[in-house]
Amino acid sequence: MDRRHFLSSSLAAGVVSAAMGAEALPEEAKPVTILGISCSPRPGKTTATAIQEALNAAKQVNPRIKTEMIDLGTFAFSGWKDPAPAEDDFNRVILPKLKDAAVAGIIIGSPVYFRNASSLCFAFLERLSVLRTPTLQWADKVAGVLTVGAYRNGGQELVIEQIQAAMLCHEMFLVGGKPGAHQGATLWNNAKDDITKDEFGMESARKLGTRVAQAALKIAGR
Repeated sequence: MDRRHFLSSSLAAGVVSAAMGAEALPEEAKPVTILGISCSPRPGKTTATAIQEALNAAKQVNPRIKTEMIDLGTFAFSGWKDPAPAEDDFNRVILPKLKDAAVAGIIIGSPVYFRNASSLCFAFLERLSVLRTPTLQWADKVAGVLTVGAYRNGGQELVIEQIQAAMLCHEMFLVGGKPGAHQGATLWNNAKDDITKDEFGMESARKLGTRVAQAALKIAGR
């Protein structure tokens, strides 16, 4: 084979390989995506910061782990309505990300308002009903939950249970973290929105992110 023919063949092979992308990789080498979803109406604040910490920890588990943050406070959409809501940010922007086949783990975070999840969180959970038809599209994916409260014992675990109950309807696998975060990550906003000052809470976020990534890798590698 002369040099010109070799270069042409190599270039063609490279184009085909790039076009095939992740689909050509064996299961154990494909990227595994963890989505972090902040359900706070205050974008970029404590809940988003805590979720980003969890995602950063997830990325440390394995080079295959890819992460993406969806900060719902930057989008406009409502809860479920009948007839279905008109085209909005959920359908146009958020839903395609949720349906990505590479997504194997989800970390949902909400602030605690009167010992309940935020209205934005409830709206998001209601809109997830579209992922239940015609099949359960999130079944067997991993879910972890993170909450931020105004007090150390301000209802964080109650809100974790509310969100986990919704995830069970999608037949997801629920995980917490290591000791200190068995149920999920719980954070205390006691430093004027600098959630990083809550060392216990930030550590629980890191433990949650690590556990979600570990479980997602196991499931994705089956």
